[in-house]
Amino acid sequence: MHRIFVVDDHPMLRGGLRHSIGAEPEWTVCGEAANAADALTSIPQVLPDLVIMDITLPDKSGLELIKDLQALCPQIPVLVFSMHDEMLYAERVIRAGGRGYLMKGSSTEQFLKAMTEVLRGSLFLSERVAGQILNRLGRGNSRSGLSSLTDRELEVFELIGRGVPIPQIGESLHISPRTVDAHRTNIRLKLGLPDAAAVMREAVVWVEMGGPAQRAMP
Repeated sequence: MHRIFVVDDHPMLRGGLRHSIGAEPEWTVCGEAANAADALTSIPQVLPDLVIMDITLPDKSGLELIKDLQALCPQIPVLVFSMHDEMLYAERVIRAGGRGYLMKGSSTEQFLKAMTEVLRGSLFLSERVAGQILNRLGRGNSRSGLSSLTDRELEVFELIGRGVPIPQIGESLHISPRTVDAHRTNIRLKLGLPDAAAVMREAVVWVEMGGPAQRAMP
């Protein structure tokens, strides 16, 4: 049975989620919190399989809470369920370490699908948001788009997104780790990213949204 933890400051919303989740035989709500502080105290103790949370909380931004949870319990995926426009916040959630974004008002079927996908280890975003991110990465200008990467840089980018360590990337491509680092630096500069961690996040998003299939795109 999958154990779900709910973070939302509205009791009625928590009750509704508890009812929807409890109606599924393989899921159960193992805990709730109305604010970030309580969530940070309880989640490491109960270690749920999934956290469902809003990004508007009374004591801290939900985006910051996601980052805190990533530091404390990186193995626990977070699905954001919020009223805010997904076009404005979904990508920020993924960059913070969240695994999915769903707007309040979505159907029960969409909600259950989002939970299922995230529990399986996949990202969950609407086609509209996924398309926006891939278009931004793949069809950016010559300075920021993936189209500006060389074939070797794209190979390195894909392997980074698949979680392959730098030494193993070097072995796979028959180049030195130092050369891999050089390629990663070039990727970072071409994509306009601040650091290696940002390269990792972009690469993971790209790979999990089917990015490698976009290689043939002009």
